[in-house]
Amino acid sequence: MQKLKRVVLFGLTLSIVLLAMVYFLQEKLIFLPTTLPQDYNYSFTSDFDEFFLDTPDGARLNALQFHAENPKGIILYFHGNAGDLSRWGKIVEPFTDLGYEVLVMDYRNYGKSTGKLSEDALHSDAQLFYNHAKMQFDEEQIIVFGRSLGASIATKVASNNRPQKLILETPFYSLLDVAKERFSFLPVRHILKYKFTSYEYIQNVRSPIRIFHGTSDSVVPYESGKKLFESIPNEDKKLYTIENGEHNDLVNFEFYQRAIQKELE
Repeated sequence: MQKLKRVVLFGLTLSIVLLAMVYFLQEKLIFLPTTLPQDYNYSFTSDFDEFFLDTPDGARLNALQFHAENPKGIILYFHGNAGDLSRWGKIVEPFTDLGYEVLVMDYRNYGKSTGKLSEDALHSDAQLFYNHAKMQFDEEQIIVFGRSLGASIATKVASNNRPQKLILETPFYSLLDVAKERFSFLPVRHILKYKFTSYEYIQNVRSPIRIFHGTSDSVVPYESGKKLFESIPNEDKKLYTIENGEHNDLVNFEFYQRAIQKELE
């Protein structure tokens, strides 16, 4: 009996420790930024400008804008949860070959960006950059593009505006949906501070919606992206399924490349 009590006590203690770790360290699990010195010099093959936008609460956000000759419009790109603009700049740069300017910003504490991180702040920052894009292009020339975590941010900003189109790559239904998959043994619903309820935001998106997702995605399961697609009331929607595509390799598939070119014609 004493041995059984010790086993139960150990199990309870371990569960409490795990819960505490997930609760207090969830920001470190969700956001994986790399930082850059303020004097870091970006280097890309395309013509680009670097700039900063200041927020009302004192954050300073770093961004890059890649230029295209006689652009058809601008892609406002919200990147994933890891890295910084030295990496993401190279990922978005090829969109200029399709005739678009590209504007991509680093979230708070990523790269050279500063400020206190929160879900509300991320959405507010996204709107700040949408407004910046509107200063240069008409709203019908703005394409909002989000990848992974950035897909949720992109969906939120598209729900509050009327861009030409919303493109989502490897999106999730909600952050809780992904967390339950990864931490199925924990009551994540009750401890998750960041919600990112994409399925709620997308109800109010009036622009055409295009989703790209790979069937072998081990980070954001394909089923989560498909469930998001099925929740869309907007009839102008399309899901591009990339067979055997993983989370970070969709660009290597010819089907993906052709579909992106078609959507950006």
